[in-house]
Amino acid sequence: MIHFDYLSKEQKKKIFYLPPTQGPLNADKQTLAHALGATLYMPGTSNKALNDIINNKIPGLMSAVICLEDAINDREVDVAEKNLLMQLKTLLSLKEKGSSLPFIFIRVRNPQQFKRLVTHLGPALQVLTGFVFPKFNIEVGHEYFEQLIATNQLIGRTLYGMPIFEGPQTIYLESRAKHILNLKQLLDSYKDLVLNIRIGATDLSGLYSLRRSPELTIYDIAVIRDFIADLVNVFGRPQDNYVISGPVWEYFPSGSRMLKPQLRQTPFQEHYGNEGRRVRQSLIGRYIDGLIREVMLDKANGLIGKTIIHPSHILPVQALYAVTHEEYCDAGDILANGDTGGVTKSVYNNKMNEPKPHTNWAKRIMLLSKIYGVLNEHYDYTSIIYEGEKLHGIG
Repeated sequence: MIHFDYLSKEQKKKIFYLPPTQGPLNADKQTLAHALGATLYMPGTSNKALNDIINNKIPGLMSAVICLEDAINDREVDVAEKNLLMQLKTLLSLKEKGSSLPFIFIRVRNPQQFKRLVTHLGPALQVLTGFVFPKFNIEVGHEYFEQLIATNQLIGRTLYGMPIFEGPQTIYLESRAKHILNLKQLLDSYKDLVLNIRIGATDLSGLYSLRRSPELTIYDIAVIRDFIADLVNVFGRPQDNYVISGPVWEYFPSGSRMLKPQLRQTPFQEHYGNEGRRVRQSLIGRYIDGLIREVMLDKANGLIGKTIIHPSHILPVQALYAVTHEEYCDAGDILANGDTGGVTKSVYNNKMNEPKPHTNWAKRIMLLSKIYGVLNEHYDYTSIIYEGEKLHGIG
């Protein structure tokens, strides 16, 4: 699997200075953690969603979470588990025949269900990349990861865990710092199995009777913004190698807008004229401009990838992680000078590159450049969105 594989050879040549790598994205944990892109959540009871994976009907899908927790009714757990087993057996058959599948995770409800599923799924576990652990806290954390270790020993390969931070202890001011530090200590014990850390922004907002509108980003909700800042402060230190994923964007096509769109017309018009303006208008009508703005803020705060609930979100999220030609040149310049080099003027003559503070940023840019590719000079994420929309009419 590679990113943007739905683009033709001609489209890739036009857009990319360096195309995304052809190598396996799950060869090592760090590459995989950065490669998940837009992770699509789907209810475990949904035959259509799983059939879309089976029939390869979701362009660009790299990772998916089959949810057995909040996405389904409490009375539907048995039905969801049986449906999951049936569908995973089908996916296993496709995998054995050489089909390329997205990275698939199961979001379990609790450690007890996790243990029961491992027994029931048997060989179908080979389809999975890992499990998502909701309401993650000190009380259940060790239990989740000890069961994951036992599962890996059973099947003879590594499945990963993705804890979701979404409980009151994690965000309430009087307990937040201590609880996050305790979670860090716990996860350090299982670091090789922690693929990334996910933020349960919907649950956390609900604790304060809050919900962002599609006109705003999660960073406009002050209490969530402060929580993300604390999480990045503890888990975002480069020496620890944790990857934090962006919180869910929960909106899809709707009615009229109140605020001014956040997506400029110029980038679309310069390369694609009237057709580019039409694509831009389509994105605005589906609130994709709000999603784009939020992903930009995710990136600015060091978050990688994003939870999504609609296939139309895949293209813009992953397009935004493609590395620009300017970023690539800056990163190469910084790394070439080493951590003892002095300040140099950028290739684009618009900034100073300083190796000592910028080296960790440059290393991440180089990793992302292999996964998502490097755009040609004068091209940006809008080029990928335009070509993808033109091919598939996504949305």
